[in-house]
Amino acid sequence: MNSKDLLIESTRAIGDKKGEDIIALDMKGIHDISDYFLICHGNNERQVQAIAKAVKDKAYEKGYDVKRMEGYQEARWTLVDLSDVVVHIFHKDERDYYNLERLYQDATSYSYDEVMNLCHSTQN
Repeated sequence: MNSKDLLIESTRAIGDKKGEDIIALDMKGIHDISDYFLICHGNNERQVQAIAKAVKDKAYEKGYDVKRMEGYQEARWTLVDLSDVVVHIFHKDERDYYNLERLYQDATSYSYDEVMNLCHSTQN
């Protein structure tokens, strides 16, 4: 699975758990750590944990390793490191405070629908 496929599958997992305000940032050429940052939020701790678990489970299902997961117990800012894609799942109250989208404003951003459209364009 390439990084774009991993981005699509992770985004789908977030959407299935009703993650909100899903944004993908293309980090290629900006950051050496990963190809994409995937950012979303949940409305409470339980939802943040459910989203993180869904992303982790989807990665394992597709044969991809989860390098690490941090912040799961507190569920305020949970990070799921899939190497090529780093997923940031915020509690709604924390998202505006950290504002990763502003920090990496030079990155091309994609909405949930735009990522799902990538899915259809890679199938053709």
